[in-house]
Amino acid sequence: MKERNVVVIGGCGHVGLPLGVAFSLAGHDTTLVDISEKAVKEVNSGRFPFLERGGDELLQKALGQGLKATTDAKVCSDANVFVFVIGTPVDEHLNPKLSDVVRIFDYYREFFSPGDLVVMRSTLFPGTMEHLHQRLAASNPGVHLAFCPERVSQGYALEEIESLPQVVSSFDDDSFDDARELFSTIAPSIIKLTPLEAELTKLMANSWRYLEFAIANQFYMIAEKSGVDFFRLYEAITHDYPRAKGYKSPGFAAGPCLFKDTMQLASYFDHQFYLGHSAMLVNEGLASFVVEKLENEVGDKLWGKKVGLLGMAFKANNDDIRESLSYKVKKSAEFKGAEVLWHDPYLEDSVALNDVLSQSDAIIVCTPHRDYKDLKINKPMVDVWAMYRESTLELLPGKAG
Repeated sequence: MKERNVVVIGGCGHVGLPLGVAFSLAGHDTTLVDISEKAVKEVNSGRFPFLERGGDELLQKALGQGLKATTDAKVCSDANVFVFVIGTPVDEHLNPKLSDVVRIFDYYREFFSPGDLVVMRSTLFPGTMEHLHQRLAASNPGVHLAFCPERVSQGYALEEIESLPQVVSSFDDDSFDDARELFSTIAPSIIKLTPLEAELTKLMANSWRYLEFAIANQFYMIAEKSGVDFFRLYEAITHDYPRAKGYKSPGFAAGPCLFKDTMQLASYFDHQFYLGHSAMLVNEGLASFVVEKLENEVGDKLWGKKVGLLGMAFKANNDDIRESLSYKVKKSAEFKGAEVLWHDPYLEDSVALNDVLSQSDAIIVCTPHRDYKDLKINKPMVDVWAMYRESTLELLPGKAG
């Protein structure tokens, strides 16, 4: 196996840092390049800038083996592997902004030499790899190009990098062999796809999850709008019924990936991905629905009342607030005239939990952090996650009883 001098561009973020640590621990000379001086400083001090299970311990071990972070792109001069952690964002019209990917890619092209391996890691709009392939063929012939998308769950990335199969795609055998050899040092198995297949696989996987949440959220709103306890229905549907084993329960479907990737797939399919657009309306609409439901719970308008929000991160037991629907709930409640107090155990500027609970007239559970599990809340509340609900399903004996 040839010597690898790896640079991870965007290396101090949620995708790049766990990957860089994994490469370093696998024996590769690894450098993380990032534009955030704060993140670089924190990483070099041995701390993850975000929550990652077992992250600090493994980061410190990797630093001891030579891992380093920097804002200086000149370190790329010595690299022979370039891993780009730059996904495709969407604009205000929900269309992909390919220019952002190309701009960053072009900035680093001067460091590429024949035989080097360039890996695209984050989600890409279908066809982006073909564009970059043609771009490299004209300006940097002989450079190997691969798309090896990340597939991990945030907060568990280090565990899943070494436990999940890795998709590897390329346009030629030499590039594939080069990328396969690299990722075989950290992944248990390799799935070989074409670049377009890999791009679509990533988008479809996230869109599928987004659709699953939308179904649950739509059913929740239908039931609750009808005055029916959705969770009684949920228990009845799923109790000892194998075909409902994968039936999702409702909750805010947010974060930096699911919504964005669903909209990218819709854009790729000429905006005829009607299921995706419908899922967006449902999942985004849940935030307004819970505020309206709280109005019904208090029996009056929210104007002049204090509303407490529990959890602002986009998912449980995490500190990431990117695209969190908790903030949409906050704005909706404030627009209705409420004063909003919020708490999140993972955010520094949080209001004290006791203050939120004691001073609020009503509560919305936005994020089901484990810290909230045993709370006793005796005031009007909307809990779309059913954290505090006790089962009311009536189970009677049949012939077996």
